[in-house]
Amino acid sequence: MGGGNQNYKRCKNVSRMNSNVPSYFFSMLAASLALITRNAVSAADTRPNIVYIVADDLGWKDVGFNGAIDIKTPNLDKLAETGARFEQFYAQPMCTPTRAALLTGRYPNRYGLQTIVIPSVSTYGLATDEWLLPQALQEAGYQTAIIGKWHLGHGELKYWPKQRGFDHQYGPLIGELDYFTHEEHGVVDWYRDNKLVREKGYTTTLLGDDAVKYVNERTATTPFFLYLALNAPHTPYQAPQEYVDRYKNIEDPTRRIYAAMVTCLDDQIGRVIEALEKKKLRGNTLIFFQSDNGGTRNAMFSGVMADMSKIKIPCDNGPYREGKGTLYEGGTRVCALANWPGHIPAGITVKEMIHVVDMYPTLAKLAGASTAKCKPFDGLDVWDTISEGKTSPRTEIVYNVEPFRAAIRQGDWKLIWRTVLPSSVELYNIAQDPSEKNNVAADHPDKVADLQKRVEELARESAKPLFLIDQFKAMQKGLQGEPALPNEDAYYEKEGP
Repeated sequence: MGGGNQNYKRCKNVSRMNSNVPSYFFSMLAASLALITRNAVSAADTRPNIVYIVADDLGWKDVGFNGAIDIKTPNLDKLAETGARFEQFYAQPMCTPTRAALLTGRYPNRYGLQTIVIPSVSTYGLATDEWLLPQALQEAGYQTAIIGKWHLGHGELKYWPKQRGFDHQYGPLIGELDYFTHEEHGVVDWYRDNKLVREKGYTTTLLGDDAVKYVNERTATTPFFLYLALNAPHTPYQAPQEYVDRYKNIEDPTRRIYAAMVTCLDDQIGRVIEALEKKKLRGNTLIFFQSDNGGTRNAMFSGVMADMSKIKIPCDNGPYREGKGTLYEGGTRVCALANWPGHIPAGITVKEMIHVVDMYPTLAKLAGASTAKCKPFDGLDVWDTISEGKTSPRTEIVYNVEPFRAAIRQGDWKLIWRTVLPSSVELYNIAQDPSEKNNVAADHPDKVADLQKRVEELARESAKPLFLIDQFKAMQKGLQGEPALPNEDAYYEKEGP
């Protein structure tokens, strides 16, 4: 009883104290809570939806915003006109390495994916101890989807997108396929959420359909990351007739089909933008677009499904030398843009150096995603460069490091070093000679030596190329067959005159 009376007295005292609290205190408290709420909403609003679009083997000059005249890309051009286009955006020379660099924020020589691509007959993939961009975003509360080409491992389920941070997956797992049958050498490569799908339709349009459906199912309350990895305009060159008919003015038949493929790609991007606008999500959606590498200029790098040796390859990389698969600018400097209304000034040109590895740390910071589980980035946060025009923190580009070749750029100086005998060294001042016409290695031996030293450092840090390991095993297996001796009948065959 005594304890109860004591508590009662305390309660009465508290009550009297509360009655003496000035009324303005409550007003201040309410105002503070309102401010906190507004700040919380504001913070949430700064976490953008991210739509990252990758084209496949698209030439630098095969979009209107980089000067294409015969190919029409109105939707991409509008994004560039109302956002930022990049003059020095770099990717890796081929597909798999670029996609790996994007999703890891690390150069592919770090984990063995620096050489060629993952062949359809191979079972290796992107190392599972790499913490990927979709995993970081997913952990930060983003909904994540890949609609389109994966090409980072298909032979084992552990390499598939659904196992690597994507809530939703739709499209092919391998590098190339027939646009209408969805097959590669007779095998269907078309999946939805880990299940094989057999359906009719042109791949680019089907991917566009799914992207629009995905956007229509989103709300403003939960941010999302849509990785739209279109397989166009990679070989084989195929397009719906209605698109081919738009380009009757193009004489070369392959260029005509290629143009049709690019315009179909552009139309799908337009449909996604329209869906974002209808859902009132466009204002808070950051859109990035890039090609995975330069356009193909050499039949050797055109893929395995089409014989391009007797066909005029249609891609145009503008002023840049060579194309896909090479270490020259034409293979690695790609068409790219970014657009986010109210955050990226309209109509600007970003002339600073940016590499695809920079996208992970840049996007993760914008999304408020932790990168604590990541291995050390090669990428840098370049958001201020994109949004405010500040100098890029990037002073070095590692084009690639392989046992038989490498290329690196520091400042304006670029070294291409082929170590296979007979070896060769090329040095270019990219600022003065972006087309790489004038090799000045003989005039600057000290600069060559400095850059070679840096390449050696990177090579010592590199993992062995998984492609070479895989192919060496295949070669060893092939050597275990029967000896290629003539049989008894062939031995006694009469030789011709």
